[in-house]
Amino acid sequence: MTQVATKTTHFDIVGSFLRPKELKEARSAFNKKEIDQAQLTAIENKLIQDLVKKEIQHGLKIVTDGEFRRSYWHLDTFWGFDGIKHTHQEHGYIFHDVETRNDSAQVEGKIKFNPNHPDLLAFKFLQAQVADNEDVIARQSIPSPAQCYAELVRGPENIAALKAVYGDDLDAVIHDLGLAYHDLILALYDAGCRDVKIDDCTWGMLSDKDFWKLMTDDVDDLQRLQEIYLAFNNEAIRDIPEDLRISTHVCRGNYASSWAAQGGYDTVAKELFGKENVNAYYLEFDDDRSGDFAPLAEVTEGKDVVLGLVTSKKPELEDPAVLIKRVNEAAQYVDLKHLSLSTQCGFASTEEGNHLTEEQQWQKIELVVNTAKQIWHD
Repeated sequence: MTQVATKTTHFDIVGSFLRPKELKEARSAFNKKEIDQAQLTAIENKLIQDLVKKEIQHGLKIVTDGEFRRSYWHLDTFWGFDGIKHTHQEHGYIFHDVETRNDSAQVEGKIKFNPNHPDLLAFKFLQAQVADNEDVIARQSIPSPAQCYAELVRGPENIAALKAVYGDDLDAVIHDLGLAYHDLILALYDAGCRDVKIDDCTWGMLSDKDFWKLMTDDVDDLQRLQEIYLAFNNEAIRDIPEDLRISTHVCRGNYASSWAAQGGYDTVAKELFGKENVNAYYLEFDDDRSGDFAPLAEVTEGKDVVLGLVTSKKPELEDPAVLIKRVNEAAQYVDLKHLSLSTQCGFASTEEGNHLTEEQQWQKIELVVNTAKQIWHD
Protein backbone atom coordinates (compact mmCIF):
# COMPACT_ATOMS: atom_id res chain seq x y z
CA MET A 1 0.00 0.00 0.00
CA THR A 2 1.43 3.36 -1.03
CA GLN A 3 0.02 6.68 0.07
CA VAL A 4 0.08 9.36 -2.63
CA ALA A 5 -1.39 12.67 -1.48
CA THR A 6 -4.84 11.57 -0.32
CA LYS A 7 -4.92 8.38 -2.39
CA THR A 8 -3.90 4.84 -1.57
CA THR A 9 -2.59 2.67 -4.38
CA HIS A 10 -1.73 -1.01 -4.48
CA PHE A 11 0.44 -1.05 -7.61
CA ASP A 12 4.03 0.03 -7.74
CA ILE A 13 7.42 -0.20 -9.45
CA VAL A 14 10.95 -0.78 -8.24
CA GLY A 15 12.44 2.08 -10.19
CA SER A 16 14.92 1.53 -13.00
CA PHE A 17 13.89 1.53 -16.66
CA LEU A 18 15.60 0.40 -19.84
CA ARG A 19 17.99 3.04 -21.13
CA PRO A 20 16.81 4.45 -24.49
CA LYS A 21 19.14 4.04 -27.46
CA GLU A 22 19.74 7.80 -27.53
CA LEU A 23 20.97 7.73 -23.94
CA LYS A 24 23.32 4.79 -24.54
CA GLU A 25 24.77 6.52 -27.57
CA ALA A 26 25.22 9.77 -25.65
CA ARG A 27 26.96 8.05 -22.75
CA SER A 28 29.27 6.25 -25.18
CA ALA A 29 30.08 9.56 -26.86
CA PHE A 30 30.75 11.14 -23.46
CA ASN A 31 33.13 8.33 -22.48
CA LYS A 32 34.98 8.90 -25.76
CA LYS A 33 35.09 12.66 -24.98
CA GLU A 34 33.07 13.42 -28.10
CA ILE A 35 30.54 15.38 -26.00
CA ASP A 36 30.97 17.17 -22.67
CA GLN A 37 29.08 16.80 -19.38
CA ALA A 38 26.68 19.64 -20.18
CA GLN A 39 25.67 17.99 -23.45
CA LEU A 40 25.19 14.61 -21.76
CA THR A 41 23.12 16.19 -18.97
CA ALA A 42 20.89 17.94 -21.50
CA ILE A 43 20.14 14.61 -23.20
CA GLU A 44 19.51 12.94 -19.83
CA ASN A 45 17.14 15.74 -18.86
CA LYS A 46 15.11 15.41 -22.04
CA LEU A 47 14.84 11.63 -21.80
CA ILE A 48 13.90 11.76 -18.10
CA GLN A 49 11.14 14.24 -18.89
CA ASP A 50 9.87 11.86 -21.58
CA LEU A 51 10.03 8.92 -19.17
CA VAL A 52 8.08 10.69 -16.43
CA LYS A 53 5.33 11.54 -18.93
CA LYS A 54 5.14 7.87 -19.94
CA GLU A 55 5.01 6.71 -16.32
CA ILE A 56 2.08 9.01 -15.63
CA GLN A 57 0.35 8.04 -18.88
CA HIS A 58 0.56 4.38 -17.79
CA GLY A 59 -1.20 5.19 -14.53
CA LEU A 60 1.74 5.15 -12.13
CA LYS A 61 1.41 7.29 -9.02
CA ILE A 62 5.02 6.82 -7.97
CA VAL A 63 7.52 7.96 -10.59
CA THR A 64 11.30 7.78 -10.88
CA ASP A 65 13.92 9.10 -13.27
CA GLY A 66 14.56 5.53 -14.39
CA GLU A 67 18.06 5.81 -12.91
CA PHE A 68 19.03 7.27 -16.29
CA ARG A 69 21.95 9.19 -14.79
CA ARG A 70 23.50 6.07 -13.23
CA SER A 71 25.69 3.33 -14.58
CA TYR A 72 24.95 1.05 -11.61
CA TRP A 73 22.07 0.93 -9.15
CA HIS A 74 24.53 1.15 -6.23
CA LEU A 75 28.11 2.13 -7.04
CA ASP A 76 27.29 5.61 -8.36
CA THR A 77 25.77 6.45 -4.97
CA PHE A 78 28.81 5.16 -3.10
CA TRP A 79 31.18 7.19 -5.29
CA GLY A 80 29.16 10.30 -4.46
CA PHE A 81 30.22 10.28 -0.79
CA ASP A 82 33.40 11.97 0.37
CA GLY A 83 35.96 9.37 1.42
CA ILE A 84 34.94 6.74 -1.16
CA LYS A 85 36.59 6.44 -4.56
CA HIS A 86 35.90 4.61 -7.83
CA THR A 87 38.17 1.61 -8.31
CA HIS A 88 38.33 -1.60 -10.34
CA GLN A 89 38.85 -5.19 -9.28
CA GLU A 90 40.22 -8.15 -11.18
CA HIS A 91 36.70 -9.55 -11.52
CA GLY A 92 33.19 -8.18 -11.51
CA TYR A 93 30.25 -9.72 -9.63
CA ILE A 94 29.68 -13.36 -10.49
CA PHE A 95 26.08 -13.99 -11.47
CA HIS A 96 24.33 -17.25 -12.35
CA ASP A 97 25.54 -17.25 -15.95
CA VAL A 98 27.41 -13.99 -16.48
CA GLU A 99 30.11 -11.80 -14.94
CA THR A 100 29.49 -8.07 -14.60
CA ARG A 101 31.88 -5.21 -15.27
CA ASN A 102 34.60 -4.95 -12.63
CA ASP A 103 33.95 -1.53 -11.06
CA SER A 104 34.13 -1.21 -7.28
CA ALA A 105 34.21 1.35 -4.46
CA GLN A 106 37.01 1.78 -1.93
CA VAL A 107 37.58 3.91 1.15
CA GLU A 108 40.23 6.64 0.82
CA GLY A 109 39.34 8.78 3.84
CA LYS A 110 36.69 9.40 6.47
CA ILE A 111 33.24 8.86 4.94
CA LYS A 112 31.05 11.97 4.77
CA PHE A 113 28.03 13.32 2.90
CA ASN A 114 28.82 15.64 0.02
CA PRO A 115 26.21 18.42 -0.50
CA ASN A 116 26.72 17.98 -4.24
CA HIS A 117 25.92 14.28 -4.11
CA PRO A 118 24.67 13.17 -7.54
CA ASP A 119 21.56 11.51 -6.10
CA LEU A 120 20.47 14.79 -4.54
CA LEU A 121 21.03 16.71 -7.76
CA ALA A 122 19.16 14.02 -9.72
CA PHE A 123 16.18 14.13 -7.37
CA LYS A 124 15.88 17.90 -7.57
CA PHE A 125 15.40 17.65 -11.33
CA LEU A 126 12.88 14.81 -10.98
CA GLN A 127 10.92 16.67 -8.31
CA ALA A 128 10.63 19.68 -10.59
CA GLN A 129 8.84 17.52 -13.18
CA VAL A 130 5.99 16.60 -10.82
CA ALA A 131 5.90 19.49 -8.35
CA ASP A 132 2.53 20.71 -9.68
CA ASN A 133 0.91 17.25 -9.86
CA GLU A 134 -0.79 16.39 -6.56
CA ASP A 135 -1.60 12.86 -7.72
CA VAL A 136 2.02 11.85 -8.31
CA ILE A 137 5.03 11.56 -6.02
CA ALA A 138 8.70 11.43 -6.99
CA ARG A 139 10.69 8.60 -5.45
CA GLN A 140 14.44 8.45 -4.90
CA SER A 141 16.03 5.02 -4.74
CA ILE A 142 19.38 4.60 -3.03
CA PRO A 143 21.42 1.47 -2.26
CA SER A 144 21.47 0.47 1.39
CA PRO A 145 24.27 1.37 3.81
CA ALA A 146 24.70 -2.38 4.39
CA GLN A 147 25.27 -2.79 0.65
CA CYS A 148 27.89 -0.06 0.75
CA TYR A 149 29.67 -1.76 3.67
CA ALA A 150 29.58 -5.08 1.80
CA GLU A 151 31.30 -3.37 -1.14
CA LEU A 152 33.92 -1.74 1.06
CA VAL A 153 34.96 -5.17 2.36
CA ARG A 154 34.71 -6.97 -1.00
CA GLY A 155 38.17 -8.44 -1.50
CA PRO A 156 41.50 -7.99 0.31
CA GLU A 157 42.36 -4.62 -1.28
CA ASN A 158 39.09 -3.03 -0.18
CA ILE A 159 39.42 -4.52 3.30
CA ALA A 160 42.97 -3.15 3.61
CA ALA A 161 41.85 0.30 2.47
CA LEU A 162 39.02 0.36 5.03
CA LYS A 163 41.38 -0.82 7.77
CA ALA A 164 43.92 1.86 6.88
CA VAL A 165 41.35 4.55 7.66
CA TYR A 166 39.24 2.99 10.41
CA GLY A 167 41.45 0.28 11.87
CA ASP A 168 39.30 -2.36 13.58
CA ASP A 169 36.69 0.15 14.76
CA LEU A 170 33.51 -1.16 13.13
CA ASP A 171 31.40 1.14 15.30
CA ALA A 172 33.14 4.14 13.75
CA VAL A 173 32.38 2.83 10.25
CA ILE A 174 28.73 2.31 11.20
CA HIS A 175 28.59 5.84 12.62
CA ASP A 176 30.27 7.61 9.71
CA LEU A 177 28.54 5.70 6.92
CA GLY A 178 25.22 5.90 8.74
CA LEU A 179 25.62 9.65 9.21
CA ALA A 180 26.59 10.17 5.57
CA TYR A 181 23.43 8.35 4.52
CA HIS A 182 21.34 10.14 7.14
CA ASP A 183 22.55 13.49 5.84
CA LEU A 184 21.76 12.45 2.26
CA ILE A 185 18.25 11.38 3.26
CA LEU A 186 17.59 14.64 5.10
CA ALA A 187 18.92 16.64 2.15
CA LEU A 188 16.53 14.72 -0.12
CA TYR A 189 13.71 15.52 2.31
CA ASP A 190 14.59 19.21 2.27
CA ALA A 191 14.44 19.04 -1.53
CA GLY A 192 10.85 17.76 -1.33
CA CYS A 193 11.36 14.00 -1.25
CA ARG A 194 8.76 12.09 0.75
CA ASP A 195 9.53 8.57 -0.54
CA VAL A 196 12.98 6.99 -0.27
CA LYS A 197 13.47 3.36 -1.26
CA ILE A 198 16.59 1.58 -0.04
CA ASP A 199 17.73 -1.16 -2.43
CA ASP A 200 19.54 -4.03 -0.74
CA CYS A 201 21.08 -7.27 -2.02
CA THR A 202 22.76 -8.17 1.27
CA TRP A 203 19.71 -9.96 2.68
CA GLY A 204 19.21 -11.80 -0.59
CA MET A 205 22.77 -13.07 -0.43
CA LEU A 206 22.27 -14.27 3.14
CA SER A 207 19.18 -16.17 2.01
CA ASP A 208 21.34 -18.31 -0.28
CA LYS A 209 22.98 -21.21 1.59
CA ASP A 210 25.48 -21.71 -1.24
CA PHE A 211 26.52 -18.09 -0.93
CA TRP A 212 27.28 -18.64 2.76
CA LYS A 213 30.29 -20.75 1.76
CA LEU A 214 31.89 -17.64 0.28
CA MET A 215 31.52 -15.82 3.59
CA THR A 216 31.77 -18.25 6.50
CA ASP A 217 31.06 -21.79 7.64
CA ASP A 218 29.92 -20.56 11.03
CA VAL A 219 26.16 -20.02 11.50
CA ASP A 220 26.93 -17.74 14.47
CA ASP A 221 28.96 -15.53 12.14
CA LEU A 222 25.99 -15.36 9.78
CA GLN A 223 23.79 -14.18 12.63
CA ARG A 224 26.41 -11.58 13.51
CA LEU A 225 26.51 -10.42 9.89
CA GLN A 226 22.73 -9.91 9.93
CA GLU A 227 23.11 -7.81 13.07
CA ILE A 228 25.83 -5.73 11.40
CA TYR A 229 23.74 -5.12 8.27
CA LEU A 230 20.80 -4.16 10.46
CA ALA A 231 22.95 -1.75 12.46
CA PHE A 232 24.16 0.03 9.29
CA ASN A 233 20.67 0.39 7.87
CA ASN A 234 18.91 1.46 11.04
CA GLU A 235 21.65 3.98 11.86
CA ALA A 236 20.94 5.75 8.56
CA ILE A 237 17.18 5.99 9.05
CA ARG A 238 16.89 6.86 12.73
CA ASP A 239 15.26 10.16 13.74
CA ILE A 240 13.85 10.96 10.31
CA PRO A 241 10.71 13.06 9.67
CA GLU A 242 7.46 11.18 10.24
CA ASP A 243 6.08 12.07 6.82
CA LEU A 244 9.04 10.53 4.99
CA ARG A 245 8.19 7.03 3.79
CA ILE A 246 11.20 4.68 3.94
CA SER A 247 10.99 1.32 2.21
CA THR A 248 13.50 -1.33 1.25
CA HIS A 249 13.73 -3.58 -1.79
CA VAL A 250 15.39 -6.93 -1.15
CA CYS A 251 17.06 -8.18 -4.34
CA ARG A 252 18.84 -11.36 -5.37
CA GLY A 253 20.74 -9.74 -8.21
CA ASN A 254 19.48 -8.24 -11.44
CA TYR A 255 22.00 -7.93 -14.29
CA ALA A 256 21.30 -8.54 -17.97
CA SER A 257 18.33 -10.77 -17.00
CA SER A 258 20.52 -12.93 -14.77
CA TRP A 259 20.49 -13.48 -11.00
CA ALA A 260 23.11 -13.95 -8.29
CA ALA A 261 21.37 -15.66 -5.35
CA GLN A 262 18.48 -17.95 -4.53
CA GLY A 263 16.61 -19.07 -1.44
CA GLY A 264 13.59 -18.11 0.63
CA TYR A 265 13.40 -15.35 3.22
CA ASP A 266 13.15 -17.70 6.20
CA THR A 267 16.87 -17.35 7.06
CA VAL A 268 16.69 -13.57 7.48
CA ALA A 269 13.01 -13.03 8.31
CA LYS A 270 13.33 -12.33 12.03
CA GLU A 271 16.00 -9.64 11.62
CA LEU A 272 14.85 -8.14 8.33
CA PHE A 273 11.07 -8.21 8.81
CA GLY A 274 11.05 -7.82 12.57
CA LYS A 275 13.80 -5.28 13.26
CA GLU A 276 14.60 -3.12 10.24
CA ASN A 277 12.92 0.24 10.83
CA VAL A 278 11.30 0.73 7.43
CA ASN A 279 7.67 1.31 6.50
CA ALA A 280 7.51 -1.22 3.68
CA TYR A 281 9.28 -4.17 2.06
CA TYR A 282 9.54 -4.72 -1.70
CA LEU A 283 10.14 -8.46 -2.07
CA GLU A 284 10.96 -10.72 -5.00
CA PHE A 285 8.52 -13.59 -5.48
CA ASP A 286 8.65 -14.02 -9.25
CA ASP A 287 9.92 -17.63 -9.41
CA ASP A 288 10.82 -20.70 -7.36
CA ARG A 289 14.15 -19.15 -6.31
CA SER A 290 12.27 -16.89 -3.92
CA GLY A 291 10.72 -19.50 -1.66
CA ASP A 292 7.19 -19.35 -0.25
CA PHE A 293 5.24 -16.67 1.59
CA ALA A 294 5.49 -18.21 5.08
CA PRO A 295 8.34 -15.93 6.27
CA LEU A 296 5.99 -12.96 5.83
CA ALA A 297 4.49 -13.98 9.17
CA GLU A 298 7.51 -12.21 10.72
CA VAL A 299 6.61 -8.82 9.20
CA THR A 300 5.86 -6.31 11.94
CA GLU A 301 2.15 -5.60 12.15
CA GLY A 302 1.12 -2.50 10.24
CA LYS A 303 4.00 -2.54 7.77
CA ASP A 304 3.38 -2.87 4.04
CA VAL A 305 4.65 -5.60 1.72
CA VAL A 306 4.95 -5.07 -2.02
CA LEU A 307 4.89 -8.42 -3.80
CA GLY A 308 7.26 -8.57 -6.77
CA LEU A 309 5.33 -11.24 -8.65
CA VAL A 310 5.85 -9.91 -12.17
CA THR A 311 9.37 -10.57 -13.42
CA SER A 312 11.37 -7.80 -15.01
CA LYS A 313 13.87 -10.29 -16.39
CA LYS A 314 11.75 -11.90 -19.13
CA PRO A 315 9.34 -10.48 -21.70
CA GLU A 316 6.61 -13.11 -21.32
CA LEU A 317 3.55 -11.77 -19.52
CA GLU A 318 2.27 -13.51 -16.42
CA ASP A 319 -1.30 -14.80 -16.20
CA PRO A 320 -3.40 -12.28 -14.20
CA ALA A 321 -5.40 -15.12 -12.67
CA VAL A 322 -2.20 -16.67 -11.29
CA LEU A 323 -1.08 -13.30 -9.92
CA ILE A 324 -4.42 -12.82 -8.16
CA LYS A 325 -4.20 -16.30 -6.66
CA ARG A 326 -0.69 -15.66 -5.35
CA VAL A 327 -1.64 -12.33 -3.79
CA ASN A 328 -4.46 -14.09 -1.95
CA GLU A 329 -1.99 -16.72 -0.75
CA ALA A 330 0.27 -14.00 0.64
CA ALA A 331 -2.76 -12.48 2.37
CA GLN A 332 -2.72 -15.46 4.73
CA TYR A 333 0.31 -13.84 6.38
CA VAL A 334 -0.11 -10.09 5.75
CA ASP A 335 -3.48 -8.34 5.67
CA LEU A 336 -4.56 -7.65 2.09
CA LYS A 337 -4.84 -3.93 2.81
CA HIS A 338 -1.10 -3.91 3.53
CA LEU A 339 -0.17 -5.73 0.31
CA SER A 340 0.60 -4.32 -3.13
CA LEU A 341 1.76 -5.67 -6.50
CA SER A 342 4.85 -4.72 -8.49
CA THR A 343 7.55 -6.02 -10.75
CA GLN A 344 10.15 -8.10 -8.92
CA CYS A 345 12.95 -5.63 -9.68
CA GLY A 346 13.79 -2.77 -11.98
CA PHE A 347 14.24 -3.28 -15.71
CA ALA A 348 17.81 -2.01 -15.78
CA SER A 349 19.67 -2.20 -12.49
CA THR A 350 22.72 -1.35 -14.58
CA GLU A 351 22.87 0.52 -17.86
CA GLU A 352 23.07 -2.78 -19.77
CA GLY A 353 19.43 -3.52 -18.97
CA ASN A 354 17.48 -6.76 -19.02
CA HIS A 355 16.65 -8.72 -22.16
CA LEU A 356 13.32 -7.26 -23.21
CA THR A 357 12.18 -4.32 -25.31
CA GLU A 358 10.86 -0.97 -24.11
CA GLU A 359 7.42 -1.96 -25.42
CA GLN A 360 7.54 -5.20 -23.42
CA GLN A 361 8.66 -3.20 -20.37
CA TRP A 362 5.52 -1.05 -20.53
CA GLN A 363 3.36 -4.11 -21.07
CA LYS A 364 4.69 -5.42 -17.74
CA ILE A 365 3.77 -2.13 -16.06
CA GLU A 366 0.28 -2.25 -17.54
CA LEU A 367 -0.11 -5.82 -16.27
CA VAL A 368 0.82 -4.74 -12.74
CA VAL A 369 -1.56 -1.77 -12.75
CA ASN A 370 -4.53 -3.58 -14.29
CA THR A 371 -4.18 -6.67 -12.11
CA ALA A 372 -3.90 -4.61 -8.93
CA LYS A 373 -7.06 -2.74 -9.85
CA GLN A 374 -8.87 -6.07 -10.14
CA ILE A 375 -7.75 -7.11 -6.66
CA TRP A 376 -8.03 -3.86 -4.70
CA HIS A 377 -10.35 -1.87 -6.99
CA ASP A 378 -7.92 1.06 -6.93
